[in-house]
Amino acid sequence: MSRKKKETIEFRFYEIPQKESALALLGDKWIRKYGDGIKNQHFHNLYEIGRCRGGKGILILDGKTREYKSGDMTFIPANFPHTTYSEKVCFWEYLYIDAQALLQAMYPDNQPLAREMTLEVKRQAIFLPAGVMPGLVEAANRIMEEYRNKKPYYREITRNLLKAFLMGVLRHLRDQDAEQEERSDSFMTQIKPALEFAEANYQDAVKVADMAAVCSLSETHFRRLFEDCINMHPMDYLNMVRIQKACEIMRRTDHSMDQVAAECGFLTTSTFNRNFKKFLNSSPYQWKKSKDNFEAKIFDSRVMPLPGW
Repeated sequence: MSRKKKETIEFRFYEIPQKESALALLGDKWIRKYGDGIKNQHFHNLYEIGRCRGGKGILILDGKTREYKSGDMTFIPANFPHTTYSEKVCFWEYLYIDAQALLQAMYPDNQPLAREMTLEVKRQAIFLPAGVMPGLVEAANRIMEEYRNKKPYYREITRNLLKAFLMGVLRHLRDQDAEQEERSDSFMTQIKPALEFAEANYQDAVKVADMAAVCSLSETHFRRLFEDCINMHPMDYLNMVRIQKACEIMRRTDHSMDQVAAECGFLTTSTFNRNFKKFLNSSPYQWKKSKDNFEAKIFDSRVMPLPGW
């Protein structure tokens, strides 16, 4: 059997001119049809700041395809595969900077912090549609205009503007993280009644619709929200609760497996056995005889820990 052919990704090396803080690719030379004859993604050795000045097309970035248009911007870390295509002529302008060198120069007496900030800047590419984050866009535009005009002291001005730009990128990334965390907390609050319902009614014939109803959500929306938050299907979560309760019963009683299954809401012993094996990689009988049968082991299975409320 032949091996699957590996994808080719091109490496493009850019060098910043001496005495400059960035390599600026500006002007009419960059009015062209992008991606013509190019089949592969590419990556750079430097951080790329791109601005679409005119036209439209598609951008492949971070494994996703995005449509771009005039006014959109991209901030792409070094070693981050991407490519740009356009059906017709487009106009892009670019700046290439050494983010690590700039941050190290900002914190000469605190290199650990500089390294931490460099990793933060490198961890994510940013696509900004026109009109989004105007402050960050304006900072990048000012740097491009300084390089375009090259008036006295442009080197000193661009050096400081680039430092301010990197701080803006870091703030944007932190704000995104905070928004995602807040959104996650909000979603967890919405599904909390379902978790409590499962804990209180695991012995009954509970359906996903019942769990959705206590959250006042449609079944479709509830299912999607639950899987995003808990990383598992609602019925899998319910069965996990049932198995945890079964462990408690087996620890303190000598009930038969048929009795345990019934007490925990399983309609048949075979269903109980199958779910027990799924979560604990053991049969109920083997688990009961084992000395290492701690209930907490269940959380080593395919469930991420739940945050507190």
